[in-house]
Amino acid sequence: MCWCVVPLLIGFGLNAASASTAAFSRRWGARAGRTLTVILRDILGIPVWVLGLVLAVRARSAPMFVRSTGTTAMGLTFVVMGALMVLLALWTLGKRAFAPSVSDGLVEEGPYRWVRHPIHTGALLQFAGLPLLVPTLPVLLGCACGAGWVLIQTRLEEIDLLERIPEYEGYARRVPRFVPRIRSTRRA
Repeated sequence: MCWCVVPLLIGFGLNAASASTAAFSRRWGARAGRTLTVILRDILGIPVWVLGLVLAVRARSAPMFVRSTGTTAMGLTFVVMGALMVLLALWTLGKRAFAPSVSDGLVEEGPYRWVRHPIHTGALLQFAGLPLLVPTLPVLLGCACGAGWVLIQTRLEEIDLLERIPEYEGYARRVPRFVPRIRSTRRA
């Protein structure tokens, strides 16, 4: 096993634990619940899994394939599109992105009009693009772990959102998780 997976899994685990704002707030109060979420996700979880991904990129490993102009362009496209989606979603959420609380309201503007989890969609795009740019086994393994984590994290966050924001249930029925619906403009 590639040793860079260890910080990835620790960071992902801390992130997963952070998806309990409602439970933390019930147990220790709203302010402590918000603070614990920030510590687990923003201060510990994200930096630790990013470190794991950086270590995967820097690990010495033979390439699995020779990069071409096409794979490089596709990889860059995925990474840049993913980063832009994440930044737009963070901008839309504002402070709520970094410090969720039980008093948050439902956000349905910006990228949240089309998908419920644009930050996770952006991360999935980045995890798909990075192995095209750095085609090594540690990077592929790290990105595969990352994609798996996104799916688990999304489910955990949805459980928390249903507790914190009652309107989320209806929103979840109307708006897809990761991939926007393509609506036909033709009329019958």
